[in-house]
Amino acid sequence: MHDATPPRLTIRRPDDWHLHLRDGGMLKGVLPDTARHFARAIVMPNLVPPVVTAEQANAYRDRIMAALPEGMTFQPLMTLYLTEETDPDDVARAHAEGIATAVKLYPAGATTNSASGVRDFAKVRPVLEQMAEIGMPLCVHGEVTDPSIDIFDREAVFIDKILKPIRKKTPDLRVVMEHVTTQNAVDYVRDTPKNLAATITTHHLIINRNHILAGGIRPHYYCLPVAKREKHRVALVQAAVSGDRRFFLGTDSAPHNDPAKLQPCGCAGIYTAPVTMACLAEVFETADKLRQLEAFTSLNGPAFYGLPPNEETITLVKDGPFDRPDRIETEDGPVTIFDPGFPMHWRVDA
Repeated sequence: MHDATPPRLTIRRPDDWHLHLRDGGMLKGVLPDTARHFARAIVMPNLVPPVVTAEQANAYRDRIMAALPEGMTFQPLMTLYLTEETDPDDVARAHAEGIATAVKLYPAGATTNSASGVRDFAKVRPVLEQMAEIGMPLCVHGEVTDPSIDIFDREAVFIDKILKPIRKKTPDLRVVMEHVTTQNAVDYVRDTPKNLAATITTHHLIINRNHILAGGIRPHYYCLPVAKREKHRVALVQAAVSGDRRFFLGTDSAPHNDPAKLQPCGCAGIYTAPVTMACLAEVFETADKLRQLEAFTSLNGPAFYGLPPNEETITLVKDGPFDRPDRIETEDGPVTIFDPGFPMHWRVDA
């Protein structure tokens, strides 16, 4: 008697609309894990020094392509780091020449390498107005950095105090709220008919704040924005599996070597690239929405960014459970891979 053929799901090759590749030895170590499954990715510019100009973006893209292993195909979609000194004309040139796909807004001090970010939003209004005119998206790290605001409330306060005024003054600006973590953000996107979308990460669909803190601190679950209450995680899952074209995958896969994660003041970031597709298949199947996985990973993002979906496909096979690798080795040290805390039965067919 022959075993039954394991379930298979073929979808268009996915894209990652929020990714950290770092630079140097770390870039070489982590890039293959993304290029193995994803055709394109919006690459974050928060290097040291940050990628601020079109010239710097071009140089960073060249370094990424030089690090891509032979035989792999991958297209980095570059972003410019918004500062209070950003030149609107340089942004427009980067957009017109296809150098940069989007501009990234970090409130100063909000996350890793964000010290050069924006403090006075009035100073970046000329850039935002230019972007609205040319249709260039603004990717937003949506947290206030006021130390008087509780870290679990910083996304909701950002929406009310920063994002709503920006969008009221510049209604034609196309905005992506990156790595949303709250019901507040989901509701805000759903209540907005145009020019607003949101990315959702792999890990925020799976962990809540208990996973970080209950029963002992787990630094490899620490990220920014920090995971919130269970009700917010549930809201994110509902948005992701809904098919709503305003929500799509941005992993925010953010590698740090283990010593940096485990020091007394550990770095924020979770490395999910190698296991994202396996994790998402479990999440969508559990919600009985496996048919919506392609929309979330492969269709909604290109639609918002005005790009065609990928022609190539990948196939997921359910024949597990399989062993999740614990870490990868890079020239900059070992990097721990995200552990979803449940068995993974789906894998990408090589």
